[in-house]
Amino acid sequence: MKAMIFAAGLGTRLYPITKNKPKALAPFGNTTLLAYNLHFLNRNGISKFIINTHHFADKIDEYLKQNNNFGLDIEISYEANLLDTAGGLAYARRFFETENDILLFNVDVITTIDIQQMYRYHIKHKASATLAVRNRISSRYLHFDNNNVLVGWRNTQNGEEKWCNNSVSKAKEMAFSGIHWINRSIFNTLNEEKLSLVPHYLAIGKSQQIIAYEHNSSLWFDCGSIEKLQTAEKAIINK
Repeated sequence: MKAMIFAAGLGTRLYPITKNKPKALAPFGNTTLLAYNLHFLNRNGISKFIINTHHFADKIDEYLKQNNNFGLDIEISYEANLLDTAGGLAYARRFFETENDILLFNVDVITTIDIQQMYRYHIKHKASATLAVRNRISSRYLHFDNNNVLVGWRNTQNGEEKWCNNSVSKAKEMAFSGIHWINRSIFNTLNEEKLSLVPHYLAIGKSQQIIAYEHNSSLWFDCGSIEKLQTAEKAIINK
């Protein structure tokens, strides 16, 4: 099984940690976010990794070289221009020519989610994409119908809404966790342009099945700020 770890972002919310390093190398316990997640995913059945880089890309290259890739099969997809998740995935498609289903994972997410259980759910439902979601407070929510199929998105701060088809009055709102299993059919609709995967999912949701995988019982942390990074660190160490 192969995963793409999104590690190209600027990490501005983690400043000053990211003053001289990428967010992927932000300290987490006695290691880094990148190393922690590489080991976590490898323990959960992922054997090959693609890491996209941009900001301080050379430092990630050197870090992996110094640690002999942690004994893992790792390849780098360097982006001279930052492409966001959809564009970055499109640019890295050459690494996935033999893969039917691929895990996508944000490097600044720390979680105890069952990756293999999520994979089995993804395969069972024959989804184009399966998005890990949970009940939590967020400024942006994905909307799903009673069959857990994506139907829309809402920004609570400005009231903006986007729908795959027509608005659904009884749609349930869930917050995205930055973890997704995708089928390679997604590549048929991707372009190498700067774009996030969420608006792309909304655009193709009219014709392809994008579904929710709820993981409310597992731990999950967005380590995009220093405070949240420290909170995640304490929770994982205590566990």
